[in-house]
Amino acid sequence: MEQSEVHQRLPSIGEEAPDFEAVTTHGQVKLSTFRGQWVVLFSHPADFTPVCTTEFMAFAGIAEELAGLNVQLIGLSIDSVHSHLAWVRNIKEKMGVEIPFPIIADLDMNVARRYGMIHPAQGTTATIRTVFIIDDRGVMRAMLYYPMSNGRYMPEIIRLIKALQVSDKHSVATPANWQPGDKVIVPPPKTSEEVERRVKEGYECRDWYLCFKEI
Repeated sequence: MEQSEVHQRLPSIGEEAPDFEAVTTHGQVKLSTFRGQWVVLFSHPADFTPVCTTEFMAFAGIAEELAGLNVQLIGLSIDSVHSHLAWVRNIKEKMGVEIPFPIIADLDMNVARRYGMIHPAQGTTATIRTVFIIDDRGVMRAMLYYPMSNGRYMPEIIRLIKALQVSDKHSVATPANWQPGDKVIVPPPKTSEEVERRVKEGYECRDWYLCFKEI
């Protein structure tokens, strides 16, 4: 497969996530049917591989917490649905872990291409490790890319979703290393009048442009 066949424009944060309909281990799935829920769409290079197996067990481990945050997990690789089903069964039998979320069988690379999951320098017949966080309106909110050699850190995925949901609910930003319960950042003033008012609004301000508050 030539590089031109797999290269395309990547999704952009703030834009509507590309819709798709695909065969999965839970039957036919269409992304737009999940409107009203957040979605974590993630890819892995291949079934029956060591790092991917540890990741799927890890994703299964956070599935319940994500469900509590109104998040639907969806996995993907360029493997057949039969391979996915056999792998899921193997993980349950050998590792004692049940995979509760659907896995897309993207044999024609339709979804992988729409989401820029194939990086030719890493290979043209397998997806790299991507994570796409799509909000309940179908808008792309965050994208994480990892090489094939290194597994993902589940607490960061959860933290990022919680940060996005807090920002949406309270119209705030979150600082570096923010954890749930920490103070958040009040959006900076946009006019001289707002600057003068800001210093009197009772926030914890380090300067006029950097103010924190509890939520």
